[in-house]
Amino acid sequence: MSTALKAIGVYGLLRALNLTWRYSESGREHLDACLSSDSPTVVAFFHGHTVALLQFMCRQGNGRWMSMCSKSADGDAMAWIEQRLGLEVIRGSSGSGGLEAIVEMIRFVRANPKIGPTLAVDGSRGPRGVVKGGVVSLAQRTGGTILPISASASRAHIFKRSWDQTMLPHPFARVEVRYGEPLPVPAKLSAEQFEAIRSSLESRLRQLESPDSLR
Repeated sequence: MSTALKAIGVYGLLRALNLTWRYSESGREHLDACLSSDSPTVVAFFHGHTVALLQFMCRQGNGRWMSMCSKSADGDAMAWIEQRLGLEVIRGSSGSGGLEAIVEMIRFVRANPKIGPTLAVDGSRGPRGVVKGGVVSLAQRTGGTILPISASASRAHIFKRSWDQTMLPHPFARVEVRYGEPLPVPAKLSAEQFEAIRSSLESRLRQLESPDSLR
């Protein structure tokens, strides 16, 4: 199947499924506080929750969000899908072009501070549940605040063979979106402070996980 046909098929499936999912939220006050701030909101989540969170986040804050997609063939399909959902898309990943993509995202956010980055912080190759430092650098250099987000579903298929164990909620599943306490990131950080923020974000994301999600 060509990349274009794959993208169209996945896009149609996700839109159809999303119409049936029933969302609830915990910690919504954290998102509201970030959106009302003058600082950019940098949304951080684990890669396996992308499907459950993508369309939901596109509807928050007037839909002004951006994302990063890899330069692979799968990334081409994902970029096409995300653009049609209303996201600005920067190409690159931790495996290829990641540094350049982060730099481009920094430039974009500085020029458009009301458009918030959304990052799968353990992507694009894992290890699953381990936060990479790029999200901290992005927040540090844009004056942004990191908002950890997680999701769980009452019924879902878990792709066990994928490195991130992607969660795909079943039709008509209840999907709970959980927001953690925001993490402000100072412009100047020592190496130890940088690692402390990265580690704190990882801990907060794990705390938001459902009990079985990282087993």
